[in-house]
Amino acid sequence: MDDGSRENEARRVAGGERVAEWAGGRLGISTPLRVKWRRAFPDHWSFMLGEICLYSFIIIVVTGVYLTFYFHPSMNEVEYQGGYAPLRGQLVSEAFNSTMHISFDVRGGLLIRQAHHWAALVFVAAMLVHMMRVFFTGAFRKPRELNWVFGFLLLVLGMFGGLTGYDLPDDLLSGTGLAVVNGTILSIPILGTYLSMFLFGGEFPGNDLVARFHTIHVLLIPALMVGLLVAHLLLVLRHKHTQYPGPGRSNKNVVGLPPKVRAVKSAGFFFLVSGTIFVMASVAQINPVWVYGPYRADQVSAGSQPDWYMGVADGLLRVMPGWEIDFWGHTLALDNLIPLTAGVGLFLAMGAYPFIETWVTDDDRDQHLLDRPRNRPVRTALGVAWLSSYLVALIGAANDIIAIRFHVSVESVTWAVRIGLFAVPVTAYAVTKRWALGLQRGDRDKVLHGRETGIIERLPHGEFVEVHEPLGQERLHALTQHEQYQPISPGPSGDGGSRDAGSRLARHLRARLSRGFYGEGTQIAKPTAQEYMEITSNTDTDAAAHGPHTRWN
Repeated sequence: MDDGSRENEARRVAGGERVAEWAGGRLGISTPLRVKWRRAFPDHWSFMLGEICLYSFIIIVVTGVYLTFYFHPSMNEVEYQGGYAPLRGQLVSEAFNSTMHISFDVRGGLLIRQAHHWAALVFVAAMLVHMMRVFFTGAFRKPRELNWVFGFLLLVLGMFGGLTGYDLPDDLLSGTGLAVVNGTILSIPILGTYLSMFLFGGEFPGNDLVARFHTIHVLLIPALMVGLLVAHLLLVLRHKHTQYPGPGRSNKNVVGLPPKVRAVKSAGFFFLVSGTIFVMASVAQINPVWVYGPYRADQVSAGSQPDWYMGVADGLLRVMPGWEIDFWGHTLALDNLIPLTAGVGLFLAMGAYPFIETWVTDDDRDQHLLDRPRNRPVRTALGVAWLSSYLVALIGAANDIIAIRFHVSVESVTWAVRIGLFAVPVTAYAVTKRWALGLQRGDRDKVLHGRETGIIERLPHGEFVEVHEPLGQERLHALTQHEQYQPISPGPSGDGGSRDAGSRLARHLRARLSRGFYGEGTQIAKPTAQEYMEITSNTDTDAAAHGPHTRWN
């Protein structure tokens, strides 16, 4: 590089620094950004789940903007004259007509439509799996309770965003789903009829549904989700990133990749996620509205099912008996109200769990190290029980398809799901808890006796024993670093000496829950340093006393 080139390069660098200083002095961002840029980011494959959520949401927004250029959110009837011959001449709504136009007449329209739909499915799936990773590893503990709430709200908004978008084409399948939604809304006491009239603009299906759902789907829900995503990312930057335990890692530091390396990996992962979604959109057909046809109130799609994330609600509705009662001169449709209450309760339990565990453990410290699921058997078992309830209800949403495919009666499938909703979560809880305790016992044995090598030795007196290799310090740390809580005493401590009935009840409830989480039979005591020293010293003494052994491989 000659002298002129060096001077030009130095001039450009100096100019860039001056611009950065000017912006930093007026916006106050230079110092915070410089500090954040020096932070380390832990590297683990499970942390990519949150990035899948973010990248799929970006694809949803980009493809959604493209679709809004061609979609007409109106239920006014027009005659279809598009590229799909079997429907030509039929009266359809403008919403259905524009959806067909996007699918058959707009260049790349069907690809974008399917990419939008697949990205929505991937977003909700990634959100659920990401939240389960956070749940099972305890990443929701202080100071991240609000981030858990934000994630929970993003999951719920994603589900409702998918529901409103799914209904926009005004096809027969979405109309059938809306009839179910309307019945569920009407089952709400007092408010149900008002909510239905507001949502549909009159008697179902009304004339304003698509326009109102379009506003909710395009403006309201995305704005709320963007706000929650920004708040979520700001809190992630505000708090240290969680990390898995290991040598040199503590609640006071973060071990990981520098930001530049992390940014390059994230960029590559974004293109990988985008490519995967568009490949899915290219080869896997989804929501072919031309097969279903336009919505008609006197028709119902055979084998109609919602997207998988709403299947839990549909499954609960399908397996609920047709119960109705009269109450003060009003009919309560329990066959809709009870499933609605159960589904809402299932999700509220997930959203409120971090606060329940904090109350039970009485742990007010900042936690930046993640748990191994086996070291929290009750929490892990509760999470698996929740997932099993979700999956059983999802199976209930396909009771008609299962009956047809396996040549059994719908009633048999329905009764199996009804029984499974009560039996499967209890069984899953018991099995998971015992499994976690068994893994804890295995970890305890590894710490005290070492790793099995598969080598058999013969002692001088004829006994055959397997040689165990002592664990390294890194492995010992990973198996023993976790903290084991003790149950909270039901004594008066912590309630300010109050002796009213409400405080006593809350205190005893807290103590009972604490025993359920950390009492007898809920965790295996990890080895102490004294136990480890005694075992290892005895092992060394025995080896010196016996001398050389006969080894059998």
